[in-house]
Amino acid sequence: MSVNGADLTEQDYLDVAEAAVAAARKAGAEEAEAAVGAGNDFSATVRQGKTEKLLESGSKGVSLRVFVGGRAASVSTSDFSPAAIRRAASDAVDLAKISDPDEYGGLPDAGFGLSADPDDLETYDPATATLTPERLIDWAGRAEQAAFDAHARVTNSDGGTAGRTTMRVTLANSHGFAASYRRSSCGIGIEAIADDEDGKKRNGWWWSSHRSASQLESPEAVGRTAAERTVRQLGARQAPTGAVPVVWDVTVGPALLGIYARAADGHAAYRRSTFLLGREGETIGSASAVIVDDPTRPGLPASRPFDGEGLPTQRNVLFDAGRFTDFLLDTYSARKLGKTSTHSAGRGGALTTVTTSNFFIEPGTHTPDEIIASVDQGLFLTDLIGFAENITTGDFSRGAGGIWIEGGRLTYPVSEINVSGHLAEMLANLDMVANDLQFRSGTAAPTFRIGTMMVSGQ
Repeated sequence: MSVNGADLTEQDYLDVAEAAVAAARKAGAEEAEAAVGAGNDFSATVRQGKTEKLLESGSKGVSLRVFVGGRAASVSTSDFSPAAIRRAASDAVDLAKISDPDEYGGLPDAGFGLSADPDDLETYDPATATLTPERLIDWAGRAEQAAFDAHARVTNSDGGTAGRTTMRVTLANSHGFAASYRRSSCGIGIEAIADDEDGKKRNGWWWSSHRSASQLESPEAVGRTAAERTVRQLGARQAPTGAVPVVWDVTVGPALLGIYARAADGHAAYRRSTFLLGREGETIGSASAVIVDDPTRPGLPASRPFDGEGLPTQRNVLFDAGRFTDFLLDTYSARKLGKTSTHSAGRGGALTTVTTSNFFIEPGTHTPDEIIASVDQGLFLTDLIGFAENITTGDFSRGAGGIWIEGGRLTYPVSEINVSGHLAEMLANLDMVANDLQFRSGTAAPTFRIGTMMVSGQ
């Protein structure tokens, strides 16, 4: 093989990973693990009908983690040559020898394997990899033009964008595990801009993404939706202050889920920096709060056959009808807490941590319109601004925007407001969930209602 070439086969990547592990063992590592990654990205941005930006990037690298006498170290290199691999292995072992020991470190003891064949998980679509720059430029331009055509008030945009990504993930370790799989994704997005009566800019955005290009919304549909979301913000004003129901749009629900993911991270638990500490088995949320992390569902954005440590992925239910089952754990956090891994390890180069995969609220039976109709006076939340939550105390507060609900109907747009509450109480008050779950990224949520939150406006 051409070790530094772009056209490496699956076996080539496995060979590099296994060679790195063997070199580390030869250099004196008691345990070793090598992750080899490679990827290619292309995106096109069209603004005001002109191609404004074309970005293409490629990357590859091997990250090596070693353990010597309870001490750990990691190194990375983009050079796949045998000599470079040997140098990286020697450097990693030398670094480990001078690091502090940690009794909780080390690879998983056993249980390595795949939850499913990568092909069965549909992590990769070859057609996505062949999307040409010309086609992506065309999609980006059509999305922007559709936004302009949808409403006369939309006169500007931050650009229509279309892109594709392909990557390979390979892992090998000194316990004999070695596996590899490919991933693909593509997407179309547009942020449309309109002028309010006083000249203030209002913007709205929409996007579609999927493993496979055949499953994307059309560029025209993406552009029209972005325009609709922009125009409905024209004339926005502050809402009245009070404790009211808040209906979370599909675009903002994932942000809240991401906060719960951070609170349910095993590393936050052993650091004692989460409001969920010690509440395993306790019913915190309502019966509607069913929150799941599932990397085993075929075709979704973050499906994968093994986690960042080579353990077969599995479905984990964090909140089962409101009951907090347990934290998401990798091997290190599990050992610190005296538990077992939930096979939720992710990787950041050579380092591992806890990560979610396809993380979502289970859909309910209501339609979004039914949820809105259930609210006499409240907020349809479509935008969150800033970061002002504390996962240790559970306090939540964000700048926000959306549409005010009166008599079960969307009335006028609102902006320059704040929504606040406590994360545990918000789960307890999550009382209606819609049936409109769609995955545009690894974290997704249907429309849902939290029965009471504080909205601060006028």
